[in-house]
Amino acid sequence: MWLPQLDLLRVISYSIATEITGPTTVNGLERGSLTLRCAYGSQWETYLKWWCRGAVWSSCQILVKTTGSEQEVKRGRLSIRDDQKNHTFTVTMKDLRRDDADTYWCGIERTGTDLGVKVQVTIDPALVTLQETSSFPTLNSHHLDNSLPQKGHHKALLLCPG
Repeated sequence: MWLPQLDLLRVISYSIATEITGPTTVNGLERGSLTLRCAYGSQWETYLKWWCRGAVWSSCQILVKTTGSEQEVKRGRLSIRDDQKNHTFTVTMKDLRRDDADTYWCGIERTGTDLGVKVQVTIDPALVTLQETSSFPTLNSHHLDNSLPQKGHHKALLLCPG
């Protein structure tokens, strides 16, 4: 039976999405880490799982892949671990950078077309923190007593390192 191209794409998209599931979007903080979990059917237990980057499914670059066992595989700032009993695999991205924000895919390697689910990764900028240096002393505030201040009156002692 011949299916119009659009219907065929729907069938392919449906089969890809129902065989493996994962979060639609994950968010991390710059210089932090993020961990996400993708789930799959029991028939895919011993198949290789992978994490790839790229908006286009057919040309995404595989960044890290399992070995078919439950042993964690590390590659640079990435790691992947398959939990075959629970039919999930976990991907961790460490030391996040702003340019890590992109489209990624959780996937399962199989004969024919691999299975995959799209995951959008966003990275928020790190909060800026000020550090004390010898040329820029900080001010510390300390209460002189334990009594509650009256409305509009606050007692404090300001100390400057000298």
